[in-house]
Amino acid sequence: MRFSRLFFCFLALFMTTLTACETLKTSKPIIPIREYERMIVGRLDADYVGTNNCLSACHAHDQLRSDFDASTMGAQLSAETGLPLVDCESCHGPGSLAVQGLTPERVAADRTAGRETACNYDTLIDLENLPAGAKSLICLKCHTANATFTLHDWNLGDHAVSDVACSDCHQVHAGPDLSVQMEDVSRLCFSCHPEIRAEFYLPSRHPVPEKRVVCTDCHSAHGSPYEKSLREATVKETCTRCHAEKGGPFIFEHGETTEDCRTCHRPHGSVQNNLLAVQMPFLCLQCHQGHGTSSTSTTKDRFYTRCSDCHSEIHGTDIPSASGGGFFTQ
Repeated sequence: MRFSRLFFCFLALFMTTLTACETLKTSKPIIPIREYERMIVGRLDADYVGTNNCLSACHAHDQLRSDFDASTMGAQLSAETGLPLVDCESCHGPGSLAVQGLTPERVAADRTAGRETACNYDTLIDLENLPAGAKSLICLKCHTANATFTLHDWNLGDHAVSDVACSDCHQVHAGPDLSVQMEDVSRLCFSCHPEIRAEFYLPSRHPVPEKRVVCTDCHSAHGSPYEKSLREATVKETCTRCHAEKGGPFIFEHGETTEDCRTCHRPHGSVQNNLLAVQMPFLCLQCHQGHGTSSTSTTKDRFYTRCSDCHSEIHGTDIPSASGGGFFTQ
């Protein structure tokens, strides 16, 4: 009887300890997320009042309200969607102090006087002066890697490491469509990469200025585990997304070019035809000797023409040359 009592006491103690350990392992904020937002604002006395109270107080926000209601985020304002609730205060913080004193009488008086009634923005989160990482965190509260698959590599991506915030590219109040339109992608990228823009105006280039190709066809704007935020693991895999005929595999492959097309080509633009890094035959002579007129030819007897005049299948071929070797002639 005594043993049974000790056993049950030990079992109860074990279960209590196990439950406590499980509670410690549970991921949870030290204080509610809304309290963190109030700490960012610096006004712990502010309260959440809801989007309707924010937008109905100031007629200066009528267009913003219309755009927001028509946007993807505005569609989540209904609790019936089952999605995370997104409203003005999700980004700007608690708004009770911002709309304090904005009575219908004051709004009517301002309208009569031809003035717009504005919020007290100083009581909201100062988005303009927040560090880039903090601004992005406001977006990442909802746009997590699990919910938005393009953000899986954001934290280690080139943009995040270089202090680029989500709002530097995505203008939430620009209209109901929050994504960057394809025709605007290159202009947006060039605002930070002017040296790349210059390369796209060289004689031989990818048709980016003509908007037939955009930067995100090759690079992932939200980060990538690969070099230069490429969409594929290697340069060749990225290039052959469009240039599939150059991908192979071939029986006779061109050595040193199987992984990196940049051995011979400039990816953005070049003064040489076909985006070549150097004009032929000088490009080929970096690895090969010139042809001789005979087996005993010296350097002076060699001739130098455009290599691709004879070696037309320069990327690779499955057909041997007339002599039976793999000389990329057919």
